[in-house]
Amino acid sequence: MRIKKGDEVKILLGKDSGKEGKVEYVMAKEKRVFVGGANIYKRHVRKMQGVEGGIINIPKSMDISNVALICPNCKKVTRVGYKILGKEKMRVCKKCKKEITHPSKGGKT
Repeated sequence: MRIKKGDEVKILLGKDSGKEGKVEYVMAKEKRVFVGGANIYKRHVRKMQGVEGGIINIPKSMDISNVALICPNCKKVTRVGYKILGKEKMRVCKKCKKEITHPSKGGKT
């Protein structure tokens, strides 16, 4: 997968096109991602045992092809390439040719 949890992405298609957000969750087998604050739908819920009724907001997943990575180095919307150094496989920005570091690991991808 070229896009991982914690990456900053821009939404290209859909009702939230143009918005930017952070990837909260990735479903690799289905090729879908959840982006924070985007693709939110309303759901009407009936009052049941222990559950308050009303209208709730539900985040829904979107196809991974509808989002593009924002490079943390050059801050541009870019595609992702790979570079193999020894036994490590690193993600590389196609525009600035620099390594894309993963936010949670603080360095290597």
